Amino acid sequence: MATQTVQTITRKYSDLDLNFIAHPVTKDISTLVNETAVIRSLRNLILTGFYERPFHPEIGSGVKQSLFENATPVTAQVLRQSIQEVITNFEPRVKVKDIIVEMTPDQNQFQVILSFYIQNQTQPTTVTFFLQRAR
Repeated sequence: MATQTVQTITRKYSDLDLNFIAHPVTKDISTLVNETAVIRSLRNLILTGFYERPFHPEIGSGVKQSLFENATPVTAQVLRQSIQEVITNFEPRVKVKDIIVEMTPDQNQFQVILSFYIQNQTQPTTVTFFLQRAR
């Protein structure tokens, strides 16, 4: 009787820590792995404007420009669509489950709740962050 063994291949995602903090033991630049690396990558993509990356003017979301508009439901929808588009186009490691953009008109800021699945994971990851313009 033949037995079959099933191997699951899990992929490890890693990125450099852009804070450039030295690892305490190796004294090398620290790395971010798996979920933390993907979250940092998403944050960088969302906050990158068009023409900010050398030799890649197409990478960007236009979110920063939308923050200078009045906090209205239309602006919240534009932000949601911009975030969805940049993630779909430039982050193949994730599949977006839901994006909720809530506005706070008094502070002229937006709260973004982003739920997504990382490739080869069954549990969704949820990240909450605030978007507000720099003065």
